[in-house]
Order: sequence, then structure tokens, then C-alpha cells
Amino acid sequence: VMARTLSSLSWPLHRLLKTSSRFMSMSTESGQVGFIGLGNMGAAMATNLLKARGTAIVHDVNQIASQALVPKGAIVAASPGDVARLASYAIITMLPSPSIVEEVYLGESGVLQTARKGTIFIDSSTIDPGTAQRLAAESKARGCQFVDAPVSGGVVGACNATLTFMAGGDAAVVKMAEHILLQMGTHVLHCGDSGAGQVAKLCNNLILGITMGAVCEAMHLGTRLGVDPKILAQVINSSSGRSWSSDTYNPCPQVDMPGVPSTRNYEGGFACDLMLKDLRLAQHAADSCLLSLPLATSAQMLYTELSKRGLGRKDFSGIYLLPAPPP
Repeated sequence: VMARTLSSLSWPLHRLLKTSSRFMSMSTESGQVGFIGLGNMGAAMATNLLKARGTAIVHDVNQIASQALVPKGAIVAASPGDVARLASYAIITMLPSPSIVEEVYLGESGVLQTARKGTIFIDSSTIDPGTAQRLAAESKARGCQFVDAPVSGGVVGACNATLTFMAGGDAAVVKMAEHILLQMGTHVLHCGDSGAGQVAKLCNNLILGITMGAVCEAMHLGTRLGVDPKILAQVINSSSGRSWSSDTYNPCPQVDMPGVPSTRNYEGGFACDLMLKDLRLAQHAADSCLLSLPLATSAQMLYTELSKRGLGRKDFSGIYLLPAPPP
């Protein structure tokens, strides 16, 4: 741990200041921290957790993903229940769907079967608000705490520890979890009671899914009509059409934006199928309150088409591939 702390002297000053405050908060902890779900996002988040803490208990159904973190200080657990046996202070989950989240928490080998009283569960998956509320109630009934804390910032934000966490739950519990979340991000926004973090995340991804479609169409239109894609991107990003999809995550390969999936054949990043899942969750939530979402419906059609073509594991910006090539 001392070696890891000393190596942090190469970090920028603002990261050192954040780390210092984190370690002061950690002095009040009693027990280990666990992390379950080591996909593109989870592996990066867990890596930053290990950088800050020196060690953590990890689990993923993909043993290769778990073992990859061992040299960084991780201790691999055989099941979610084993994570809960070993990590009594807090457990973070980052999983792809509501059904998997429920299995990890409530299944025969789930964390709630073995968790000690007082354990704080932090679910950073994107799921429906109703499931988050049920898990909060189940956790409370077993003497544990639960915070729904989905994230914004994508894989780049996860790698750089610049994520924003949208937290739902009791304000005091969110405050207790905050220093752990700030080991993986820069902002923790308390959105309200249990489920409110998920509501905020679905609203955010609703915008993201729609704006990505708009940026794809605009880039295709401009380049088809003869404008250099790099110049077009500069115009958009200095004008009222600017968005995260255009200035940080541009889907057009010819823009050649460093580090984004469009420069590597849309590999890595945030999968199309996950964006489609989030839009469907948003639509389900809208149906529950009798709200129409016509733009979300149109966006779903784009991601559904990409998935039908067998490209659902490509990054969601891969909808740029959909328009027919010029004659």
C-alpha cells in the first residue's frame, strides 16, 4: 500500500488533493470494499478503486476479467455472496441489466444472503427505478444500506476517474458512500430518494441516445454534400449544435478524434445493446406515467437496426454505419 501511495506522487495536484481527502475519510471505515461486474466500465472503475485503496474484493462471471486485476491488488471472490462475506464495509455493483442485478443481490449466491449488517451497497448499473427501490427495501430489511448511483462519463470517464454519480437514497447514506465514489469520479449528485438516481440516469441517456443519432445524421449530410468532416465538426462544436456526442465522442471516423470508438471500428466503449436497453427502460418509465416520447421511439429504431445487423456489441456511436453508402 505504501508503494502505491508513493507512486501517486506522479499524479496531477488536483488528484493528490482528492486522494488526501479520501484517505482521511477512509480512516472511519471498518472493513473491506468489494466490486462486482468487471466489464468495460466496471474494470476501469475497479482499477481506480484499487489505485486509491490498495486492495478490494472483486468478482465477475468472466474469470479472466477478475484475474487481470490481481496484479493491481485485487482479491478475487468466487461468487457475489463471497464478496459480501469478505467486504463488510461497502460493495459496488456495475452490471448490464436489471435481471442480472436482481440475481446478484437476491439470488442463492447473492450478496444479501451473506452480507453483514451495516454493509453499504452501491449499485452503479443502469436499471429501472422500481428495481432500485425494491433492492433498497430488501437491503434495509436485512440491516444494510442501499444507494442507486448510476454514472455518466462513459469508458473514458471511467478510465480517468472523472465520472459523475447520480445518487438515490437516504442523504446520510449517500454522504457515507461519497468518498468511495470520489475514488472513481469527480462528482456525486444526490438526486432524491431511492430510485431517483436511476430516473436521472435514464433522462440523461435518453438525451445521449437521441443526440448521437442527430450528430450521425448531420455528419453524413455535411460530408455527403462536400464539407470536410473535420471542418464540419469544428463548426458544430463552436456553434449551437454542440453536444457531448459531437465534441467529445464524435461518431465520424474521418474526424479522427483521439481515443473514441469511431477511430477503432467502434470497438469498446458503450455497447449499442446497452443503449437500446436504457432507451427501453426510459420508455417503460414514461409509459408508467402516461408520457409520450416520440424522439426516444425514433432513436430506439436506429439502435434496434444496428443490433439486428449483428453489431449490438459495437459502441452505440456505430449507428453512424447505418445510412446507405452514396451511389
